[in-house]
Amino acid sequence: MPIATIEWKNNCARIIDQTKLPLRLAYIDCHNVECVWDAIKVLKVRGAPAIGVAAAFGVFLGMREVKTDNFNVFKGHLDKVIAYLCSSRPTAVNLFWALERMRKKALANSELKIAGLKKLLLQEALLILEEDRQTCRRLADFGSRLIKDNDSCLTICNAGALATADYGTALGVFYRAKEKGKRFKVFACETRPLLQGARLSSWELKKHNINVTLIADNTAGYLMAEGRLSKVFVGADRIAGNGDTANKIGTSNLAILSYEHKIPFYVVAPGSTFDLKLAGGKDIPIEERHKDEVFKLQSKRVAPSGIKAYNPAFDVTPNKFISAFITEKGIIYPPFKKNIHNVLAV
Repeated sequence: MPIATIEWKNNCARIIDQTKLPLRLAYIDCHNVECVWDAIKVLKVRGAPAIGVAAAFGVFLGMREVKTDNFNVFKGHLDKVIAYLCSSRPTAVNLFWALERMRKKALANSELKIAGLKKLLLQEALLILEEDRQTCRRLADFGSRLIKDNDSCLTICNAGALATADYGTALGVFYRAKEKGKRFKVFACETRPLLQGARLSSWELKKHNINVTLIADNTAGYLMAEGRLSKVFVGADRIAGNGDTANKIGTSNLAILSYEHKIPFYVVAPGSTFDLKLAGGKDIPIEERHKDEVFKLQSKRVAPSGIKAYNPAFDVTPNKFISAFITEKGIIYPPFKKNIHNVLAV
């Protein structure tokens, strides 16, 4: 069964605190928007689709206690809550997609009483969660068709159930392939500096009884040179209209290596991760996180004091290094600028 990364329970948003994994499975009950903002900011909840779902619940939680009978006053509060949640993280477009969807739902129903509007916002957040569950399954169905018996697949970061509301994106492909009885193995990059591959993907894959081998990030090229990898599957945080893709730092390295070694490189992502307003990857904002994430490893300092650190959370993979995009509407092959719009711009 999928891991319930985020759910609406006991009148609050309950999320897995991913900073505690894999040593402890702990939950956080978010009763207000500040709790949701903090969970997104410090990576208690992470992964583009899961961030979008959390943000949707954050809108409702931020508006739940607003006391007014005037729609314009309500809208003023709504704008502030959405702007606040927008400030949590800049790269994953699902965050902004979900917030805009919540805004539009409220504006389209301005004739309702405020109590009705609040109820509608919660219903919309629950719908976003359920849609993500269904989307994950469709992604998995399409992607699993690409896996053959005896494949050796590589992934980076965590694009599994912990990054979504259900099955995951890249890891969901593996879960569905296993359900189909396919025999394969997975190599998981540890994903420095925060070890999402070691802490989260390895934990998930093990729970699903999938043959997983953990590697240091800089081992991937050697594996490819040895001929031990068949395919690479990764998730995404934002994809421009031409297919340039922002994902966890280190992804572009893998894409270039895969291209040189003629290994298919697949990006698995829902339509909500595509930002068709952006012409290319140079327009994607890249989050730079705190230097302590580089200086420390699981809270223990591993670097000398008095030095600098550069810590971008994401890099951008140019579309030429990507073999295909796996979406809930099907697999998109090059030419990407044309085909992405043909499949998704409807």
